[in-house]
Amino acid sequence: MNTAKFYKVSLKQFQEGMTDFNFTKDEIKNIYDDIKLPKRATKGSAGYDFYTPIDITLKPNETIKIPTGIRCEMNERWVLMIYPRSGLGFKYRLQLNNTVGIIDSDYYYSDNEGHVFIKMTNDTNENKTVNVKKGEGIAQGLFMQYGIVEDDDTNEIRNGGFGSTTK
Repeated sequence: MNTAKFYKVSLKQFQEGMTDFNFTKDEIKNIYDDIKLPKRATKGSAGYDFYTPIDITLKPNETIKIPTGIRCEMNERWVLMIYPRSGLGFKYRLQLNNTVGIIDSDYYYSDNEGHVFIKMTNDTNENKTVNVKKGEGIAQGLFMQYGIVEDDDTNEIRNGGFGSTTK
């Protein structure tokens, strides 16, 4: 594979990711049906916009973990790096809790189907509330190639999500 491709996770996996929210199964199914795959806004855009599947309101210092419903298959020597959308970071100081999300190529094959979550905090020092409507961009993902050292002998296989490689 010399490219990457975005997919939706299964409905079952998306439902598992939505447990922090108070939606019925039917509402979650409707949210799932409306999920938009990440897309570049212009042909000159480096990043693929990730869209929120639900309306989000974040008051100052509040945090939210957003299940995007998205997974990504990519070349073995690629990584998908997730950043906040520039405008949201600039206007509201909206921050990713892990600074930069790192989606490894083998995450796609994890038990959770490689479901990409975005955890953000409204870190405003201007007392601003962030409102993002369902279907609007919340983050952007950039693909990067990476190198490994000549004597790399890693042969472990991932089977989990956040922090799974340190267990």
